[in-house]
Amino acid sequence: MTPTRPRAAATGLASAALAIALTTTGCGGGAKSGGGGESTNSKDQSQSAPLSWKTCAAPTPAQGGGKAPGKEWECTRLSVPLDYAKPDGEHIELALIRAKATDRAHRIGSLVFNFGGPGGSGVATLPSFADDYRNLRTRYDLVSFDPRGVGESAGVRCQGDKELDAAAQLDATPDTPEEVKITLAQNKAYVDACAHNSGKLLPYVDTASAARDMDRVRAALGDARLNYFGISYGTELGGVYAHLFPKNVGRTVLDAVVDPTQDPLQGDLGQTKGFQLALDDYEKDCAGSCPAQDRITELLRRLDAKPLPTHQQGRRLTQDEAVNGIAAALYSKDTWKYLTAGLKEAIDRGTGDTLLLLYDSLAGRSPDGHYSNLQAANRAISCADEQQRYTVDDVNARLPEFRAASPVFGESAAWSLLSCTGWPVPGKFRTPEVSAPGAAPILVIGNTGDPATPIAGAAKMAEKLGKGVGVRLTVQGEGHGTYGVNACATKAVDGHLLDGKVPADGTTCS
Repeated sequence: MTPTRPRAAATGLASAALAIALTTTGCGGGAKSGGGGESTNSKDQSQSAPLSWKTCAAPTPAQGGGKAPGKEWECTRLSVPLDYAKPDGEHIELALIRAKATDRAHRIGSLVFNFGGPGGSGVATLPSFADDYRNLRTRYDLVSFDPRGVGESAGVRCQGDKELDAAAQLDATPDTPEEVKITLAQNKAYVDACAHNSGKLLPYVDTASAARDMDRVRAALGDARLNYFGISYGTELGGVYAHLFPKNVGRTVLDAVVDPTQDPLQGDLGQTKGFQLALDDYEKDCAGSCPAQDRITELLRRLDAKPLPTHQQGRRLTQDEAVNGIAAALYSKDTWKYLTAGLKEAIDRGTGDTLLLLYDSLAGRSPDGHYSNLQAANRAISCADEQQRYTVDDVNARLPEFRAASPVFGESAAWSLLSCTGWPVPGKFRTPEVSAPGAAPILVIGNTGDPATPIAGAAKMAEKLGKGVGVRLTVQGEGHGTYGVNACATKAVDGHLLDGKVPADGTTCS
């Protein structure tokens, strides 16, 4: 339903009236790995020069821009093979960031974060959420990175700012044969731009390669095992890592879990139902003080014919931007108030500024009009992973099912299945392999009201990780992610990461 078909990305948006942190996701995928149990001591995991840390500069436009994170943050780069089948061949550099543990005498090691996407810059994101993790920082160096293809780690480049703005004005839910032709032409233009600007990278930005990168990061940090906190798509990356390197798994938390058993179509449909559930819960919570869903669907019908004006020069709010703006606000209960404001503004005053700001947060567009490489990386990683390539006939055949799942999100989600159509390199898997026999226990957390990674995904991930490995914790709440939001879940995570205490499998937090 989103501009690319995201599986989980952490992005930020700041304006005079709005400050939110959001995560997007869609149908899951890791990578078809060639079998588990790779050794810590294998040649391609051990050859790396010592890291040289220095004070961080401000995030680049590709990372999303913003201010330098401050003197407590250090940055560095790590060289890794472009193609792990040729470890002595061409290399790329990964961008890393860290803040050292405050209690050095009781330091456990490093805790590596991936905040989702695929496509979210860990270098830009981690400092933004540092306060949430201050308890963990007492005994861990907090570390994150831009995965390959993302931000400053050989970031994929496709279309530029003006092209992306123009594409956002097109109808993303075609109703006529002519509109279908326009949709296919725009998709081809985007794919061709990716191939032209980043063709050499596209075969190598898959999740299995990113997991191998993480083991390089682990070794370079000097840790015998990887202590890891994965959120949204980061849970899939963590699952693939555990499959590839079960003996190297340290204390690990997967929060807002991608379902590793679903193909892209199943994942998109599940996410559609998840966002509809979240919208229903939002409507119940506002108890008549927000526009009813029939008014929302009427707004979207009118936007399909005539976008709304905004105060951003040359920009109008289209139907698809409104759908994605609504979705953006459903990621956290804290942002439901912005959804109410945006809907009332659009329905009652006929302007689309707030919903457009929400859309921009999801698309990685900054207030100055520059896009991060979120969309490009998201699509490149998704399409490097997923073998499935859908057609217009596939979409038309499933449209009734998507519409039934959600009158608000269904059509947009169905048409987003075309994202990898015509992609210049094949995908590597049908569903990711995450089985990790012999790995240390992994805490797997699902939230009952999660719109982007529905609760069923946590159960499937725990099951696929294997008996004694996947430890499931269920949170009865709203929003995408639980740490720092639900006190019970936060306590369980801290107990696991700081003290090595694993809650009983099947524990529920209300």
